[in-house]
Amino acid sequence: MKIPKKIQRYCPHCKKKTEQKVKQQSTGKASTLKRGSKQRAKLRGLNRGIGNLGRFSRMKNQAKGQRKTTKKTAIVYTCTVCKKGKDQKKGKRTSKLVIE
Repeated sequence: MKIPKKIQRYCPHCKKKTEQKVKQQSTGKASTLKRGSKQRAKLRGLNRGIGNLGRFSRMKNQAKGQRKTTKKTAIVYTCTVCKKGKDQKKGKRTSKLVIE
């Protein structure tokens, strides 16, 4: 999916149409010590030793055919006049987002 680097859009802060910069929001990383994470269980000592490992003995993934291959892209718009109004909009499901 191709998107231009700058778009004319309505800015709620300026209350008029202004040129806005387009950027794709980064997803970030999940915390390693969240509840239910493998890392946390290892630190507690539940994923080691002999015997039944409970829920850690099962495969964690979903069934192979049910996984989604792409995620919806989050697009951020920033007004060039007031430098505000980071308006987010969910994009379409695409394998690659190209900002030109």
